[in-house]
Amino acid sequence: MTYQVTARKWRPQVADDVVGQSHVTTTLRNAIATNRLSHAYIFSGPRGVGKTTTARILARAINCIHPKDSNPDNICDICREITEGRSVNVFEIDGASNRGVDEIRNLRESVRYAPARGKYKVYIIDEVHMLTKEAFNALLKTLEEPPPYILFIFATTEIHKVPATILSRCQRFDFRRISIHEIMGRLRHIASEEKITIEDNALLIIAKRADGSMRDAQSVFDQVVSFCGTAITAEQIIQMLNVVDEEIFFRTTDIVTSKDSKAALLLVDDIVTRGVDVREFLQGLIEHFRNLLIAVTTGSNDLIETSEPYKQRYQEQAMHYSENDLLRLIKLTSDIESTLRWSQQPRYKLEIGLMNMIKLDSSVQIMHLLDQLDELKKKIDGGKVNSFQKSITATSPELQNSMPVKGAVKASQPVLRPDQIVLPSISTTSEPIRFSVGERSSSVSGSAAPIAQDPPAAIISKNEAQQKWTQFVAEVSKQRVHVGAILGATAILDVRDNSLQIACPDGFHLDTLKRNKQFLVNLAESIYGAKMKLETMVANIQQSPSTFTAHDRDSALPVASSESPENRRHPIIRALIREFGAKELDS
Repeated sequence: MTYQVTARKWRPQVADDVVGQSHVTTTLRNAIATNRLSHAYIFSGPRGVGKTTTARILARAINCIHPKDSNPDNICDICREITEGRSVNVFEIDGASNRGVDEIRNLRESVRYAPARGKYKVYIIDEVHMLTKEAFNALLKTLEEPPPYILFIFATTEIHKVPATILSRCQRFDFRRISIHEIMGRLRHIASEEKITIEDNALLIIAKRADGSMRDAQSVFDQVVSFCGTAITAEQIIQMLNVVDEEIFFRTTDIVTSKDSKAALLLVDDIVTRGVDVREFLQGLIEHFRNLLIAVTTGSNDLIETSEPYKQRYQEQAMHYSENDLLRLIKLTSDIESTLRWSQQPRYKLEIGLMNMIKLDSSVQIMHLLDQLDELKKKIDGGKVNSFQKSITATSPELQNSMPVKGAVKASQPVLRPDQIVLPSISTTSEPIRFSVGERSSSVSGSAAPIAQDPPAAIISKNEAQQKWTQFVAEVSKQRVHVGAILGATAILDVRDNSLQIACPDGFHLDTLKRNKQFLVNLAESIYGAKMKLETMVANIQQSPSTFTAHDRDSALPVASSESPENRRHPIIRALIREFGAKELDS
């Protein structure tokens, strides 16, 4: 007997043998038992999860001469013909090589003939999404109203490419990815039947490598058996498949925790020397951080897909990380992986990435930070009040005896000596004067002793303003050239209560200064050493600023109220005339 690969030798023959798809097989068996078969089914899902296998089991079950519990007996002539691929009633069509409209026309012609043996003619079209648009359209009518003895079964890995008109005429079954534990159980059964001993860690490595596909897992199993023989260990599989061992990921997190930069560079050198794919290492590191995140978040290791010894290590290592730290590490690792496809030096990217992880500071919850600030503020406030009380006690023991005492005893009103009373030097109004001790504010009436207030702001005279005006304009020009040019064409009209009244030649200059008012106010305060206000208005500034009269100031008007022909011109025209000496041409 010639050798057969495991995927073919151990292909499921009944619905119960299909791993991980009980939601599909149970529904189909119930439909057969109650005679509620649809005329068309579409099976979608990843590669190697049992779509075509389930279609063959269904084709045998509905044509079997002696079915058992809605399963084929696999010993009758019809079942053997279907299994061996020589049945005239079951047709397996490859959608990739028979995708044209002509092939579908031939299929429509053959549908008209009844089955030679059995109850149904079954058409299994694999990778149906490869059919052309015209082929799908040619199939629509036959698919919607086929003869009662016809059954269509479509299989595809890309269900989104199948037109909605086809999907609406079929019963859809979505095959899911097979879990790691289910793959391990099936491989363990096959190894037992084949008299092969294999470690659980080795089965785990194969199952992870398969990425949810039973066919991929069986192919890797065949490869491992050819390399290791009948006794398989995890170390042999790691050596043969060049798989990244989980130990290297725990070593990485230990380096990040200890912030050992030298060890990180040696780790990268070890990875490159062993010929490990850097992208594969980063993908495994993301999964490792994910497992730590699961351990931190849930407090258990039930959702971690690994062996028991490693689950315990995840629980121990998770104590050194917080959720925010792990999320940042996952984001950083993902960014490194995404940049590798464009990098000619993946080793350098990995080294820089690990160094960034090491230098990453631990994250702090913002609420915890705010709580710490509140506690610090309370300590500072308490210290100020206590020091104030101590100073009163040290300087005036009499006041200590007269101060009210908190408690159940009613406190008496404090009494001041005559030399402690300071009469207000200004008005004796009843307006309360507010003062502060530390950060606590109080108020006393006008009859009480006032507390020294901040001195009033300095008053800038017109001469002082005029002297620093050139410096002010020069500083504005340094920071904003266009505003300085506009300000240079203006002049100080007057100064009243630290308010600079600036005369502008036209509305264009006026609007520019108004748009930059806050900038000019801040800069004027730094130049004049006092808080200044700016009032801009349109006025005639052909004369010297020092010769402005009260009439000039009173006659200063906004642009909108000016009636002179010059002011009625457009601001840009006035600027051209003033700056460049432009002249208006006669029409």
